[in-house]
Amino acid sequence: MKKLFAATLALLMLLAFAGCQSPTSGGSGDATVRVYNWEDYIDPDAIAAFEEETGIKVVYTNFATNEIMYTKLSRGGGDYDVIVPSDYMIQRLIREDALLELDMAKLPNFSNTFDWLHNPDFDPGSKHSVPYMWGTVGILYNTEKTGGEIDSWGEMWDTKYQRDVLMIDSFRDSMGVTLKYLGYDINTRNVDELNKVRDKLIEQRESGVLLAYGVDEIKDKMVGEEAAMGLVWSGDAITSMELNENLAYCVPKEGSNVWVDSLCIPKSSKNPEAAYQFIDFMMRPEIAAMNSEYIGYSTPNSAAMDILGPDYSQDEVFNPPQEVIDRCQYFHDLGDFVSTYEYIWTEATN
Repeated sequence: MKKLFAATLALLMLLAFAGCQSPTSGGSGDATVRVYNWEDYIDPDAIAAFEEETGIKVVYTNFATNEIMYTKLSRGGGDYDVIVPSDYMIQRLIREDALLELDMAKLPNFSNTFDWLHNPDFDPGSKHSVPYMWGTVGILYNTEKTGGEIDSWGEMWDTKYQRDVLMIDSFRDSMGVTLKYLGYDINTRNVDELNKVRDKLIEQRESGVLLAYGVDEIKDKMVGEEAAMGLVWSGDAITSMELNENLAYCVPKEGSNVWVDSLCIPKSSKNPEAAYQFIDFMMRPEIAAMNSEYIGYSTPNSAAMDILGPDYSQDEVFNPPQEVIDRCQYFHDLGDFVSTYEYIWTEATN
């Protein structure tokens, strides 16, 4: 039914919008928008509908982590018109004056965004970003292997799970949840606390518990029952749980990270007008619902949530209750202190 919904909606969008607008160029006849986004993070039918309506070709490229995206962007690679960084990376890009300040008159569909995201702490006043998806970080686990429900990060260090635990190959995520497990702030700059995180991650590896670090392959391994549990983003958990009924998801009692990925226009964009069209198109309620249903992450678009209905709005993995959010934190930009995290992460994983 989900795929039928997506396919039917895509067809309706193509019929409704085809030929309504003429291509937008960047002043040089270039009817192209270059989008740099996470892997598996947009419905291909949404791209097709945008191209059909506007005549603008989408050149779509993927990245696996915020840090990979930042490195390529900062080195001048790609000439991207739209990027999709997470909250803390948006803070960093704003601090480095790398993002265009948005003209909201060109983004009328921003009005569909939930009120609580109109003034996020990582981008006060939403001057540089438009929320795209949000979710949590937690444990995806196999109930057959764990023997039932779990609710603590400590399970990921339990030596009964030999080579049975998967961690995200991202220092903010894996170090962040370890900080929460140890009772520390997820954005700490206390070196003693970070050294304890390093020691805890080394312990996880040397005790034989850790199977591997990964990113998108974690959900595949969990569906294939190759591990007892994996550190995942909530959308990957939903996708995996649909494919294997033995899988469940929790945001541990110690707390975790709540994140927001947003659409931004780099100052280096060669075609900002096409970027505005692309972003506003993605905020249309029908398109936002398509993308949310396809990806499995929660939409920040209130009108899209109405379209998706109670099966989504009442799903606690897709749309966690307030008590879960209250024990979570946003990641903040670490500034120059990020090098300390990177150094300690290298010590922990090599």
